This record gives sequence, C-alpha cells and structure tokens, in this order.
Amino acid sequence: MEWAKDQYNKQYENWVPWLEDIYLRYFTRDNKASYTTRENLAKTKLTSNPQANALQGNVNDLVANQVGQDGLARPLGDAISREGINRAERQGKDESGGYVPREVTGAGEAVAGGHNNTFCLTGLEA
Repeated sequence: MEWAKDQYNKQYENWVPWLEDIYLRYFTRDNKASYTTRENLAKTKLTSNPQANALQGNVNDLVANQVGQDGLARPLGDAISREGINRAERQGKDESGGYVPREVTGAGEAVAGGHNNTFCLTGLEA
C-alpha cells in the first residue's frame, strides 16, 4: 500500500503542474505567473468608488498581461512559471525529478547528486 501511495504522489507531482500549464495555455491567455499576479492584485481594491476600482482593475490587468502569453515580459513570466511556481509545487524538483537544472554540470551535480561533499555558502568545506 505504501508503494502505491508513493507512486501516486510521484505521478501527481509530474502531471498536475503540466496539466495546469496546458489548461492556462489553451483556455486563457495566462501563464502561472500572470494568473497569480492577477489574482493577488485583485485582492488589493482600496476604495468603494466603482470608477477607481475599474481603473485599478484595468491597471492590474495591464500588469498581469505583461507577463502573460501575449505580453512584453512573456519570457520572464514563463521562466517564473516553470522555475519558480512549478518547482514550488514539486517541493523544489524540476520535471525530471532533480533539484539542479539539467544544464548545470560538474560542481552542481557533485553537490546535488548525493556525493559526500559538504559546502557552505562561501564555497569552503564545512
């Protein structure tokens, strides 16, 4: 039973962030960064004046749209979605299950690969 639970959790970590990305790509004009930005900015309504709220809502949409699929900062929004939000949902792991990006080799693999090297932030052995 424990094995089945572990397998379910692994598949959940692999598929749910991917499914969320696909849904946002095809059914909205957002990525996870713009969706999160839009949701958090919507919570900041300051007045009860409908005109001021409409203006603030339009500004919030403008900001969120800039990191969305059609925005000027789309590469930044995609990177935040993939390397920030998706990794947070997977407890720091990427889509292949590793903690270090695939492009990083050498010292990164030695530290993250489970070798007995211990380093502090200054790079000196602890």
